[in-house]
Amino acid sequence: MTSTTREDTPVALEGEGVEARLKEIGGGMSVMYMRTAKGTDLAPVLKGLPYDLCQCPHWGFLTKGRIKLRTRQGEETYEAGQAFYWAPGHAPEALEDSEFMEFSPTKELDQVIAHAKAQLG
Repeated sequence: MTSTTREDTPVALEGEGVEARLKEIGGGMSVMYMRTAKGTDLAPVLKGLPYDLCQCPHWGFLTKGRIKLRTRQGEETYEAGQAFYWAPGHAPEALEDSEFMEFSPTKELDQVIAHAKAQLG
């Protein structure tokens, strides 16, 4: 059995107001621990992807804060203590300092992370 904690997971993406730690856990899936500061909008790093939105599905749990998720269909707000499924085609924005853990297909997540890194320079 393999286990992972936020502390033993390498930083995959770091920028103003955001820290993402990412580790492949097997079965074609990865776990990502994300911290976002209040006001952090991830839409700018998603520019250039289809519809300028993240195309990777995520299953996760918000442990702290509030996140507004924008999609082509509208917006939804998630609060600490909620589990979520974010389908492909979304852009999160932190309404408060937030922390969440998500599970995603490694291949799709790696593509989004590489794109975000390129956008950050």
